[in-house]
Amino acid sequence: MELLTSKNNPRVKAAAALLDRRERKKTGLFLLEGARLCADAADNGVIIETLLLTQKAADKYAAEFERVRETARAAFFLSEEAAEKLSDTQNSQYFFCVCQRKTADLPIDPRGLYVFLDGVQNPDNLGAVSRTAEALGFTGLIVGAGCDPYAPKALRSSMGALLRFPVTAVADGGAWLGECREKGLRVLATVPDPSAEDITRLRLTSGAVLVIGNEGSGVSDETLSLCTDRVTIPMVGKAESLNAAAAAAIAMFVLKQKNM
Repeated sequence: MELLTSKNNPRVKAAAALLDRRERKKTGLFLLEGARLCADAADNGVIIETLLLTQKAADKYAAEFERVRETARAAFFLSEEAAEKLSDTQNSQYFFCVCQRKTADLPIDPRGLYVFLDGVQNPDNLGAVSRTAEALGFTGLIVGAGCDPYAPKALRSSMGALLRFPVTAVADGGAWLGECREKGLRVLATVPDPSAEDITRLRLTSGAVLVIGNEGSGVSDETLSLCTDRVTIPMVGKAESLNAAAAAAIAMFVLKQKNM
């Protein structure tokens, strides 16, 4: 494998540019950091364009290195100086992959359970929701306006779920929710409003979409107008609302019990 020593090497610069959302959108590529995440990508059919890592990383994470190298279209060693240019973490493993974004649309199953993120901005919340959705056996995750599911922090906080679990980002969330309603799914807006229906008392006889709103402003008025129901998580104490990821986890668990 060729050694890339300069942080100004064209391959290094192109990979580093993928830390920017606009470049990811333009190229259809994203950058993964970490041996485990890169191995998850290789194991789950993600197309890996380029493997980039230091010799030390190849030695330390030998099993992951071999798994990724088998599927990567190209592979290069990096100097630590070049690797630093790609790192988005404080204690990097210096193990990176340039990958192709998934392009397949997520089909709508009338009996399925989906999570729709409406303007969620925090990548940690996005990653946490994807982990919970995968763990509970939801059908898929739809990302409307808000955080990019291929943002480095989202990918790390998902612990690989965003690479394994059915996830799609939609430009027109309203059209997607409208199609769900046409197919008979209930579209449930989670709101911190005691006048909304207690989600633990909800009767569910069909598939459903759970809508989680923005961390500060909640579900947008436009999206709320497309929902069939408003549901809330009953709370005691003085807290007025829950973190988006915490609210999603509780609501997903309740819906899964009702859908079994």
